Amino acid sequence: MKKYLISFAAAAILLAACNESLDDINVNPNATEHPNPAYLLTGVEKNGADLYWGNAANYAGILLFVQHWAAIQYTDADRYNVTSSDGITTTPWNTGYTTLITNLNVILGMDDEAANASYKGVALTLRSWVFLLLTDLYGDIPYSEAGKSVVPIYDAQQSVYAGLQADLDEALTLLNSSAGAISGDVVYGGDIAKWRKFVTSLKLRIALRTADRESDKAGQIISSLNLSDLIGSNDETFKFVYTSSPYNNPQHDHFVARNDYRISKTIVDKLKSLQDPRLPVYADLPRDASVTDYAGGANGLSNGDANSQGFDKISRPGVYFISPSAPAVVYSYAEALFNLAEAVERGYIAGSAEEYYKQAITASLQQFGITDAATINDYLAQPAVQYDAAEWKKSIGEQKWIAFFGQGLDAFAEWRRLDFPLLTPGPAAVLDNVPVRLFYPGAEQSLNGKNRSAAVARQGADLLTTKLWFDVN
Repeated sequence: MKKYLISFAAAAILLAACNESLDDINVNPNATEHPNPAYLLTGVEKNGADLYWGNAANYAGILLFVQHWAAIQYTDADRYNVTSSDGITTTPWNTGYTTLITNLNVILGMDDEAANASYKGVALTLRSWVFLLLTDLYGDIPYSEAGKSVVPIYDAQQSVYAGLQADLDEALTLLNSSAGAISGDVVYGGDIAKWRKFVTSLKLRIALRTADRESDKAGQIISSLNLSDLIGSNDETFKFVYTSSPYNNPQHDHFVARNDYRISKTIVDKLKSLQDPRLPVYADLPRDASVTDYAGGANGLSNGDANSQGFDKISRPGVYFISPSAPAVVYSYAEALFNLAEAVERGYIAGSAEEYYKQAITASLQQFGITDAATINDYLAQPAVQYDAAEWKKSIGEQKWIAFFGQGLDAFAEWRRLDFPLLTPGPAAVLDNVPVRLFYPGAEQSLNGKNRSAAVARQGADLLTTKLWFDVN
């Protein structure tokens, strides 16, 4: 009996030793056991800017949909011939969830000693922004269980917007003068007052997203906002400023390596018709010296027809947008003013919608370096630019579309919401209408098929032409 007890004890010791060895083997020596919130914040701001401003999510797809840019070769996306496995479909989803939301959740899960309330308020704000991008693109998305389950439910878009408003309210509570300083913030340099302005401005944006569906609720949210706590100048614009290699603006890096996009004829023609002084900023003159005026590329052409326009006869986007240090603007002062104009028109706040509208255009012109007062006044005085209260969605929608040049994801949301400008597919498009959402990534069918199917049953077919909850008309 004694021999068996000794053998059992030896086996127990051996098993414990094996378990310790297995534990050691399962530790990733390259993983950070105690991540620094400042490093995570810098990474999220950079990766978020790349997602918003960069290739697959923006200029390889959405900028083509809103006809800011056009493809001069490889025109599949410009003809809406995309699939559930293409980068335009998968990149926003994968980067949004796997990189951005995951890292922000790490900050939010830290104890107070590791990350103070300011870090958590900023993280909650950025996470809300990422969720907003995702729901605006796809509709119903994993939100309440994102990062908490390997098979999260898809929340209805209506619920996502409501949840984001609550999250942003919490962010405002966290972001206060006694919450502590933060490092690693390359957008606002740790200025908590500016972060509060971004939060309030996001709440205004989201409320207007829902206004055609829940007018009273949107009005209550907007009327409760401290309007002096919105982004209040171009200096307070939320933007990521790129520096130098390897932190170049992704649009710059693309044009260094490739030559397949041009500015769209749709926006060039609009700017010309308005004698808009932003045209030389938005576009470069064609490289063919025989072409002496700005020329846009047509959207939705076959590869052959797109090529035949002449690579050097069509304008590339302006240097402002494709220089190495071009900023990735996420929320401009001009947008805040346009949103206030709309809030007045909807009866949510007092004031002059026309005055906010003119201030918004002025802010956009100044954002792009047009500061001469006479030039600005002449532009505003044109009948085609003057505010039309009877057609306020047209006035605001068209000027917002112009001001959002380069900000494809939000230009896409606002175009669907306001229904202006009127955009039509090109001659070789595979759809009769411009897309109004993205496919869910194909991998979701195998990874989270049950919840994806429930979302499709509730929302409508997983097609580019299925309108989302907020898109009423």
